Formats: sequence, structure tokens, C-alpha cells
Amino acid sequence: MNPYRTRSIEALSGVELTIALYDGIVRFLHQAIAAVKNGDADSRRAAVKRAFDILMYLQATLRTDVGGKPAEALGEFYVAMFALILQGSQQASEEKFRKAIDCVMNVRGAWRQVVNDPAVTGAASHPTPVSMLPTGLDQTPDSAPRADWLA
Repeated sequence: MNPYRTRSIEALSGVELTIALYDGIVRFLHQAIAAVKNGDADSRRAAVKRAFDILMYLQATLRTDVGGKPAEALGEFYVAMFALILQGSQQASEEKFRKAIDCVMNVRGAWRQVVNDPAVTGAASHPTPVSMLPTGLDQTPDSAPRADWLA
């Protein structure tokens, strides 16, 4: 990684880093879609692996002891996204990758709202979008989590 990129990442808050990681997931899913269009299974698998690496990192760094129910809901969201992306890869399905992108972008939008709300970011060192988490994460992997919000 180049020094400029390292410094710019180090300057990010926890929420901004989370948003950047979501952007990475989306970028790799777009690469997977391009690989499907080109019939390139190796590139599809490589892109999916990178998206999985990010999801596993996000899952591993969740603090359910601090974040409680919101952190648990995010954990369920990450598991649902892992399953949906895995199905997309197994079926070489652009549609499933697009569905995952839509879901990730919805949750990314909630984190973006947290960054833009000074009352939230000033209130906690590690804010979570408590009232902005997606609902319906108990669905089967064949159907993506709903994108409706409680906020």
C-alpha cells in the first residue's frame, strides 16, 4: 500500500473506516459482476474472496459487549450478505451481486448519516446507527434483507 493511502486511512474515524470498508465490498462486487459478464470464473472468485475478507473483518471486529442489539443486528446483516454473495458466486449471478450491493449501500447510507450528525458523533466514541439498522434480517439467503429503515 502506498504511504499516501496509508495516511489517509489512518486519519479516518471508526465510522468513516467502516464506510470505506463498505465501499470496498461494493467495488469488489462490481468486479465480480464484470467477471460474470466476461465468463471469467477465476476473477469472479478472486473478487468475491476480497469482499468476503472485508465482511469477515467487519464481523470479527464487532463489539457485541458494547454495541448490544445494534451490533448483533450488524452481525446478522454481515452473515446474510456473506450468504447472498456466496450464492451469487456459486450461481455466477449478477442479480445476486447487485442485490448485495443494494443492501450494503443501504447500510452504508445509515453510517453516512451517523457521520453527518454531530449530536451522534459527539455522544459516543464508537457510534452505531441504532435506529437506522435494516430490519428483516431473519430471511433466508435466497431473499436479501429488506432495505426498509426504522429511522
